[in-house]
Amino acid sequence: MRNILFLLFALSFSQVNAQLKLTKIWETKDLATPESVLPLGDLLYVSLIDGDGAKADGVGGIAILKEDGTVLNKEWITGLNAPKGLGYFKGKIYVADLNEVVKIDIKSANVEAKIPINEAIFLNDIAINSKGEVFVSDTRLGKIYRIVNNKAELFLADVKNANGLKFINDQLYVLSGPNLVKIGKNQNQQIISSGLAAGGDGLEPYKKDEFIATCWVGLIYHIKADGTFDMLLDSRAEKINTADIGLNAKKNILYVPTFLKNSVVAYKISDK
Repeated sequence: MRNILFLLFALSFSQVNAQLKLTKIWETKDLATPESVLPLGDLLYVSLIDGDGAKADGVGGIAILKEDGTVLNKEWITGLNAPKGLGYFKGKIYVADLNEVVKIDIKSANVEAKIPINEAIFLNDIAINSKGEVFVSDTRLGKIYRIVNNKAELFLADVKNANGLKFINDQLYVLSGPNLVKIGKNQNQQIISSGLAAGGDGLEPYKKDEFIATCWVGLIYHIKADGTFDMLLDSRAEKINTADIGLNAKKNILYVPTFLKNSVVAYKISDK
């Protein structure tokens, strides 16, 4: 009986600590510098920089894919500059676009507002809390801004290389360089995990107190509740980027924009 109990415990422990596995499902090519993927229902909204990621050139936009990777519309929205992170709230998509946040009505596909952030130079990712307050990171300045009623204000400075943002139960998490940081009620920064091999980019919650995170250079990590992490993918040798991911939590499918490789790749997440 003792041996049986020990075996059951060992099996349970190994399952809890099992490393996740990514299995490629499909890849959609010929997308013009995809940076971020936002899954909504059975559709995927993909920001396309197309031109220079740091210039206001007016050639960026948003494409729509089916969840199987089929392209529905490569030019759903056009005329943006260097669109990156995407967020959703009550029928609206919000886009981080260099020094402004663009608000788009999904039903009409119309740009409703362009909200300027005057000092911003490289707005990157977006997260929205339950009140509809929009938070956007500026990676170059190391700042996070908050938008309320279409007006922007500085929320937090000195967040080094601030990039990926995510709210969980109205708790804000930030990828700050190689660290995952939780922002406290008094805006204090608590490091949850540290030591990623490069600056973090995309961030998605995975199960309780766990995350999937990417580094733009070509790395995907599973960050565990205790702050330790496993590397799930390293595509640096192939020079395949891993930018701002999207996650279908119900189906355990991860959508990865490859930026300079001009594709979006879908992976099934499973235990090994």
